[in-house]
Amino acid sequence: MKKLLYIFFFITTSAILWGQKNSSVQFAVYNDAVGTASMFDLYKSSIEKVNVFKTKASLPAHLKKFDYLADKGLIEIKFKKNAGYPDSLSLEMLNEQSNLPNDRPVFIEGYQFNDTTTRVYVEMISNIELADFNGQKCIHISTIKNK
Repeated sequence: MKKLLYIFFFITTSAILWGQKNSSVQFAVYNDAVGTASMFDLYKSSIEKVNVFKTKASLPAHLKKFDYLADKGLIEIKFKKNAGYPDSLSLEMLNEQSNLPNDRPVFIEGYQFNDTTTRVYVEMISNIELADFNGQKCIHISTIKNK
């Protein structure tokens, strides 16, 4: 009986943690691809302009499709001409590499990305795990680097 209770506790805890958004992560967008604000710190000398939108309501039309990431606001990055910037790939490519259907939702720090054509910056990915969500295997991406 104790074993069943431990298993139930573990499953419940995992489900709760899986569904929680990481409130310490702030997302940033450049060239229609998603990264984290901290990821762009490495590119400070190449950045021309940074626009910080503090609320979902303040997002301009071209960023409205990312409003689900704007719980803590959203940052738009603009690089200088001819400046280098990070490599990106689509979430559907990540699904494909993990032998999952291309249109399977992907979770980044608890935020559900339903549009798998969304591109993300490779540099922000710290860890990728496969986990069950509503009976389906899904990718969960962590962006926080363990020290």
